[in-house]
Amino acid sequence: MLPKDPIILLSLVNTKLRDEYADLDELCTALDEDRQELEKRLAGIGYYYDRKNNCFK
Repeated sequence: MLPKDPIILLSLVNTKLRDEYADLDELCTALDEDRQELEKRLAGIGYYYDRKNNCFK
């Protein structure tokens, strides 16, 4: 289960993308998370997935 706090969520997701997963789809599949919901939560604090850099900016 991912953290509820959006700032902690951002940090955790970006760390996992950097260290463990090739892209956001792989991360969501491995963690059984809904990609659209995750992107919506992070967009709520102004962060969007950057496919080229494999992180939320």
